[in-house]
Amino acid sequence: MDRFAGQARLEWWANHATCLGEYDIDITVTVDVVGQWQATGRHANALDTIQRDGWDFLMEMDPHFSIAFPGEDRGGIMVLVVEAGDGTLRLTEASDWDGSGNVTFDLT
Repeated sequence: MDRFAGQARLEWWANHATCLGEYDIDITVTVDVVGQWQATGRHANALDTIQRDGWDFLMEMDPHFSIAFPGEDRGGIMVLVVEAGDGTLRLTEASDWDGSGNVTFDLT
């Protein structure tokens, strides 16, 4: 496969058992000659206010999601997601991501 266009699901996992968010996306994936892939996409459905708040919160905490393609119960590839101002999503494989993030909460 050097190109895939269709739907996929972004999943944000807090740990191995707790998924805090799932977002269906329309996606186009391309693979270069060395096997590195990148993708662009958009949310398959417009996010309502609550979904948008959840998405923004997760993106601020850590923009790494796993991606599940059709037929997969759970995503296995980690991706770094960057959202442009027009809602376009850019995804790049994050194979070196170790599952840890730096999150600081201001409780004052």
